[in-house]
Amino acid sequence: MKKTIKHTALALCIALVASASHADVKVGFLATLSGPSADVGRDQLDGFNLALEQLGGKLGGTPATLFKEDDQQKPEVALGAVSKLLDKDKVDVVTGLTFANVVMALQSKIAATDVPFLGSVAGVSASAGAQCKPNLFVTSWQSDVPAEAMGKYLTDKGVKRISVLTPNFVGGKDKIAGLRRFYKGEIADEIYTPLNQLDFSAELTRVSASRPEAVFAFYPGGLGVTFVRQYQQAGLLGKIPLYTTNTIEGTSIAAMGTAAIGAITADTWSPGNPGAESRQFVAAFEKKYARMPSAYAAFSYDAAMVLDAALAKLKGNASDRKALARAIATTPFKSVRGAFRFGGNNFPVQNYHVFEIAKDAAGKPGFRLLAENVLQSHADAYASQCVAK
Repeated sequence: MKKTIKHTALALCIALVASASHADVKVGFLATLSGPSADVGRDQLDGFNLALEQLGGKLGGTPATLFKEDDQQKPEVALGAVSKLLDKDKVDVVTGLTFANVVMALQSKIAATDVPFLGSVAGVSASAGAQCKPNLFVTSWQSDVPAEAMGKYLTDKGVKRISVLTPNFVGGKDKIAGLRRFYKGEIADEIYTPLNQLDFSAELTRVSASRPEAVFAFYPGGLGVTFVRQYQQAGLLGKIPLYTTNTIEGTSIAAMGTAAIGAITADTWSPGNPGAESRQFVAAFEKKYARMPSAYAAFSYDAAMVLDAALAKLKGNASDRKALARAIATTPFKSVRGAFRFGGNNFPVQNYHVFEIAKDAAGKPGFRLLAENVLQSHADAYASQCVAK
């Protein structure tokens, strides 16, 4: 009888341990899902959900539960949402993280926990450098770098005088810092607009008066659609070439229509990227959501694949948060971009390309690869400042 009881107790213990080891992975998804730039957050969410669907609803072989929060692009809302995710929902990892001003407001929260934060858009210079953390990762880029690629391309093409426009927030300032780092010509005019501004008529009149050889602009999400349309309406399309980063995206290009044709954009990924993983992702995204994916969707899709690979390495166990962070940092995965790895500051080391917006075979605007590997195996300028994670 005692032997039977012992065997029953042992079996129960084994069952409980097995059950605990297969507890759902809880993923907090914090992004900007409302307001003028909600398209960016929506793309992040759709990209992540597509990957999760392809993985059978599991990460690392363990069922995953998603807890979704809208930060409304407001730092104070984001702080409350993160507290809920960490303290009430007890998530194992937080992903999303759309805008730089929100991410900066979360720095103390991120530092106070071992829970990994895996951002898929905002790549703030401070968190890539002196404020880097062992549990903060970014799958997109450090914000400066797409503009660094464009700065190099403009210099290589001999463009000597440009005007620049961007929203007045940390992400926009990072973009201009990156452009300046590689662009060797003259910046005739540097224009910063409020983050919620939707009328650019005065700024475009000012650009026209400056008579630059070209314009460089960064306007994410819905701001980009408005800016590109107004650029055409102001009569600048075809007169002053438009160079951008993260303004003309797969999701927004249809809304821009002919206004986007001829613009040049730089990034590590666009729907024009070659490679099997990229083609598979674009086809699956278009089939599920009936629209072209943006880079933001691709980066968030990759975030899910990073988590899947890291958790597979840990046999699906997310309970040791420090071990999960180490696995995220070191476990290879198949990126839609091809070559990808995290640098010492947990930001990407990757290639950057230049694309032209041109009509595709169906006569619709699409991304045509113009210059491959303008920057190759490129790390951001702040990595050396990340001394002790």
